[in-house]
Amino acid sequence: MQKWDEIYDFVVAGSGGGGMMAAIVAHDKGLKTLIVEKSKTFGGSTSLSGGALWIPNNSFMKAEGIADSEAEGITYMQAAIGDRTTKSRQEAYIKVGPEMIDYIEKNTEVEFQRIPGYSDYYPELPGGNAIGRTLEPVPFNKKRLGDWRKNMNPPIWPLMEKFPVTGKEYHKMSMMRTTSAGKKQLAKTLGRLIKAKVKGQKTCSMGQALMGMMGLSVKNRNIPMWLNSPIKDLIVEDGKVVGAIIEKEGKTLRVKANKGVLLATGGFPHNQAMRDKYMQQPVKSEWSLANKTNEGDGINIGLKLDAAIDIMEDAWWGPASILSDGTPFFHVSERAQPGSIVVNKSGKRFTNEAKPYAEMVHILYEKNKEEEGSTIPCYIIFDSKFRKKYSFGIKPAGIVPKKDLESGYFTRANTIKELGEKIGVNAENLHETVLKYNKMAEVGKDTEFGKGDSAYDRYYGDPSVQPNPCMLPILKPPFYCVKLYPGDLGTKGGLVTNEKAEVLKTDGSVIKGLYATGNTSASVMGNTYPGAGATIGASMVFGFVAANEVASKVGDQIKANASA
Repeated sequence: MQKWDEIYDFVVAGSGGGGMMAAIVAHDKGLKTLIVEKSKTFGGSTSLSGGALWIPNNSFMKAEGIADSEAEGITYMQAAIGDRTTKSRQEAYIKVGPEMIDYIEKNTEVEFQRIPGYSDYYPELPGGNAIGRTLEPVPFNKKRLGDWRKNMNPPIWPLMEKFPVTGKEYHKMSMMRTTSAGKKQLAKTLGRLIKAKVKGQKTCSMGQALMGMMGLSVKNRNIPMWLNSPIKDLIVEDGKVVGAIIEKEGKTLRVKANKGVLLATGGFPHNQAMRDKYMQQPVKSEWSLANKTNEGDGINIGLKLDAAIDIMEDAWWGPASILSDGTPFFHVSERAQPGSIVVNKSGKRFTNEAKPYAEMVHILYEKNKEEEGSTIPCYIIFDSKFRKKYSFGIKPAGIVPKKDLESGYFTRANTIKELGEKIGVNAENLHETVLKYNKMAEVGKDTEFGKGDSAYDRYYGDPSVQPNPCMLPILKPPFYCVKLYPGDLGTKGGLVTNEKAEVLKTDGSVIKGLYATGNTSASVMGNTYPGAGATIGASMVFGFVAANEVASKVGDQIKANASA
């Protein structure tokens, strides 16, 4: 007989998007549910993200009369991912995604909006969509959380607290110096922020807004959430997970989970030993934007039960610069904006700079393996005209802080050759590369790598620049450089699960009572990144799936007992 300190139906380890989604649904289905969280704050990596979800065939598209379908979504996933993950999981994602969104909108505090024009990352593939399947949360007033506000994970950059903008707004405002739409959006956003301040609101956006609204939904349901309470192990009886060992306030508690345990503790981005064991080199936890407490806990707990793991070599990659304070910044738009190129140690371009960020890092590793040290770090080059027109990360357009020059974040020089010498690349090659690029930019056609050919490239380009919104010559001194590294939003590998979010053993059998979602599980997206919000989308979809699966088994048991 086990001795239990607490008894619940469903225990959820992790308070990010997937964990909270599962807890909300399980509670609504009548299960006594507990959330345990390792951090002192809730929200996980989701709260540090853009908060977007990639959900094909969603109701927002239907409401706007945008053509999409389940079949097209499945076709696209299979074209983008192939057989790297099972067809059953891919189909489950596409089928359940719209249902999950509708459930959230109807039953929780969460509100979404579509991001118009945010193309799939490979829109030219069969089933691809260039109009936009990505949703994001609307801004949220954190004061609505009451005493829970202090327990919310803060944004990774303090500027997000002062100037909370949505992804939809940021995209337009990035062109505020070149387009009327950008100027109008800036005025509209400032008006929204001023109005909120006058009302005494504490507005947040993106991942902060999503987790704020989900946190409020959990609070309103009185679902218990233990902070500073990491899961340490699982309790198994007769081959079935029946409980979890939780460390709470310095005490080790045995918590019964009558119907199941969900591991949603994130991946292993801040476990350097695991990075070194499973991933390509060089790879550093300091380059990751994921939650600092994501150290592979759930994965390692699953391994004790002979759980299968997969995709451990991969991550939700993106080129990152390291700010003067040591914080990484994930660069999405700058590489596509006209007047910038990315070069290797030899001073040469090596790919289409505007391509999807995850693919960009895959290429960094591929090229770096061919010639060690050639592309990690790589170097984004631009001129003073680019600096004046476009923001760079959290650096507003036109501003080059003295501290960023002194720290070496920005390197500045009066000529391209001088810039090459300062950053340690082949200066003569860099000069020739810029001359060659400028000739192509003058006619708007990248005959070398096809920059600007894809609808995805053009989304972050400048529509005021034609015929190619991603290309302008690099001419006006002084010239600038920023180093880029293989950053990530979290690791992608983890416990292998089926279409029901059940964790599988190495022999393919189900570990009864154990579920996983988010970066604790091997991603359904395989080695690719189909669209903006594919990581949070998958986490929440399979959190939704797990809770419904547990609840359905409860229903099956009730029926069985009634008929016995």
